[in-house]
Amino acid sequence: MYDWLGAHLDTRDGRDGAHFAVWAPNAAEVSVISDGNGWTPGRDLLHGSDSGVWSGFVSGMRQGAKYKYAIHTREGHVLEKADPVAFAAEHPPQTASIVFDLGGYQWNDSAWMARRRETDWHRRPLATYEVHLGSWKRPHDGRRYFSYRELAPMLCDYAHEMGYTHLQLMPVTEFPFDGSWGYQATGYFAPSSRYGTPHDFMYFVDYCHQHDLGVLIDWVPAHFPTDAHGLGRFDGTALYEHADSRLGFHPDWNTYIFNYGRNEVRDFLLGSAHFWCDRYHVDGLRVDAVASMLYLDYSRKEGEWVPNCYGGRENLEAIQFLKDLNVSLHGQHPGLLTIAEESTAWGGVSHPVYAGGLGFNMKWDMGWMNDTLRYMQRQPVHRRFHQNDLSFRMIYAFTENFVLPLSHDEVVHGKRALISQMPGDYWQQFANLRLLYACQYAMPGKKLLFMGGEFAQWTEWNHDSELDWALFGHKQHDGLRRFVGDLNRIYHEQPPLYEQDFSGEGFRWIQCDDHHNSVFALVRYALDGDELVFVGNFTPVPREGYRIGVPRAGFYRELLNSDAGVYGGGDVGNGGGRQSEPVESHGFSHSVVLDLPPLGALLLKSA
Repeated sequence: MYDWLGAHLDTRDGRDGAHFAVWAPNAAEVSVISDGNGWTPGRDLLHGSDSGVWSGFVSGMRQGAKYKYAIHTREGHVLEKADPVAFAAEHPPQTASIVFDLGGYQWNDSAWMARRRETDWHRRPLATYEVHLGSWKRPHDGRRYFSYRELAPMLCDYAHEMGYTHLQLMPVTEFPFDGSWGYQATGYFAPSSRYGTPHDFMYFVDYCHQHDLGVLIDWVPAHFPTDAHGLGRFDGTALYEHADSRLGFHPDWNTYIFNYGRNEVRDFLLGSAHFWCDRYHVDGLRVDAVASMLYLDYSRKEGEWVPNCYGGRENLEAIQFLKDLNVSLHGQHPGLLTIAEESTAWGGVSHPVYAGGLGFNMKWDMGWMNDTLRYMQRQPVHRRFHQNDLSFRMIYAFTENFVLPLSHDEVVHGKRALISQMPGDYWQQFANLRLLYACQYAMPGKKLLFMGGEFAQWTEWNHDSELDWALFGHKQHDGLRRFVGDLNRIYHEQPPLYEQDFSGEGFRWIQCDDHHNSVFALVRYALDGDELVFVGNFTPVPREGYRIGVPRAGFYRELLNSDAGVYGGGDVGNGGGRQSEPVESHGFSHSVVLDLPPLGALLLKSA
């Protein structure tokens, strides 16, 4: 629909101007108000149609012109609305749409796009750096934000240094309120003007692709805000939302809910999703708050929701929309990723639609995140009583294609930064955080870390300020950053850590029930049988002479020791590795005897 609806520069009868089209089926009259006509309703009228789309040509409109629609309701009111399909918008708090021709940008990412079409990300490393563009770094020249063009080389260089494969951008769709972080969008086809123009955002994505970095964006079809210039009561009626507040209003977020059963609303959202993949070459969508879409009684008490036609709590229209979304996106954009933030036990979120699933490539594992953080937040002396917090996840680990997220949601609203959540003294906090990250990379599933976590920012994330880059140069913070970089490097180099993330054939416990010592050990397998061994000691007590079974005979080299001095640790280890012995242990015919560092993790590989 974005090829027709919205504002498109055009020439008619020798006159330059723009063609406008907007869906407002219940309006009595629609006109374009702009900075070219003194914002006067009724001067540049649009023509109605049986389809409910009002359209017309307005001469004199130029690139950069500001406009809205003046919508006369049948009750006699005049609503001033931003264009739902605008390609650009004013910098908030201003709310007008902007005429912008998306053509003219010359893309240079054909090599990346060709590789992407042939890539199966299920069997490839996927290490994602989640970023809020407005608070990663900020200029110190009086401006509030860096532009997309300025951020591109800074972010790319840093992400490459750290070994990430993708950036995941918190919402860049235009939004009015900074405090929503972009999750309450008003511009479903407009990149936020906070950081520049649509061409600037194209440059950002293009630059990332030319430097072998993928770009995922947060996309939010679950709800939209009640701001007067937005989609709510667009033509004086419940157009995009349900009229019944039990269906059309989110009490938690004070936002409207889309009417997914209405064809025009469904096509609006599908058009938005395709638009970012088509015009901006983004590599995937992380769909926010999927659980709130699936359930009619989500966060509602008895009597506050309306059952479906079968008397159930499932939102049948939203379910069909999500299936249609994934089928159409994957059909038209090979290699694209769709990732669901879905926090319930809904079955088949990341299964193909033809197999009864919703069709997403992957799903965030919120259970792993909650269980692991709860375990790591405990004092080590108490961890022995909660061994199953880390082991339970493997009961369901292969029911979906999971991403293991340590996202922005874990470092806001008083939860504190990850380093501040770790128990113990200063040294132990850093050791615990290194151990947490090592555990994340050892477990099956793709990886995601929110910005600032890689160098242990002490304060929880604040969208109104940049990260605490002053921590660079401090030994422990630099050591942690080096550790995360090395984790990503090893992750890229070792197929056992990624090729079978979604198959039980790629994982085996060695030791998961030694609660007396709070030790875990496991094996990860590649498709060709190559393996990697992980051992974690979750207490501050070194474990000398600890025997674990291993898959084969040979010398087991330490690929990584989280207690290495270069990471800020105490250099407790095994002198680079240990030779196996023909002694049965943990169901294996061979075993190695290791010295386990305190609050430390080892990654071992047989020569």
